[in-house]
Amino acid sequence: MTPADWSAVRLTAMLAGLSTLLLLIVGTPLAWWLARTRSRFKPLVASLVALPLVLPPSVLGFYLLLLMGPQGPLGFARLPFTFGGLVVASVLYSLPFVVQPLQQAFEAIPARLMEAAATLRAGPLDRFFSVVLPLARPGLLTASVLGFAHTVGEFGVVLMIGGNIPGETRVLSVAVFEHVEALEFADAHRLAAGMVAFALVVLMALYLGNRRAARALAGT
Repeated sequence: MTPADWSAVRLTAMLAGLSTLLLLIVGTPLAWWLARTRSRFKPLVASLVALPLVLPPSVLGFYLLLLMGPQGPLGFARLPFTFGGLVVASVLYSLPFVVQPLQQAFEAIPARLMEAAATLRAGPLDRFFSVVLPLARPGLLTASVLGFAHTVGEFGVVLMIGGNIPGETRVLSVAVFEHVEALEFADAHRLAAGMVAFALVVLMALYLGNRRAARALAGT
């Protein structure tokens, strides 16, 4: 691969790692709220979280570009065509891939366990970290892996927000598109085949990891 392609690999790994970390920080309390709340606003919030699943990436990228552009309400941050802009777009676009597995894991935890912890005078934070998170371990694993993998495979959103700036916003999916556009099919094939292999390994690791976590929880 060319040095530019290796740069795209490094940039994609950095983007996916940072986005996944932020997704877990933002998505975990949001998923917990969705799993436990009885608020009438829950359907609206859940729909907004799931919107990227059905919305074309170019549409989401377009509106983010308007929001973060010079004339937009977030224009002061100067995020378009920067790595920071890619992070913001990636977090929003991959949010349902993190929130939904976590929400399902939280909803599967029996309420009686939380009540039992409360009778032992465990506070809300103590119950969350000592009871909820250990039991939701498979969901956390799924959310982390899917968030990372989905960020690696993004194209429409990152192209709209970041463009194709080498070393700054040129990620793997954009690099593949650039090679195909230039009729450099051998280079495109190397990158695309690597992404296919990465996706397969990720899915296999996710399946095996969840199976082992389920067995460990069943044995406790």
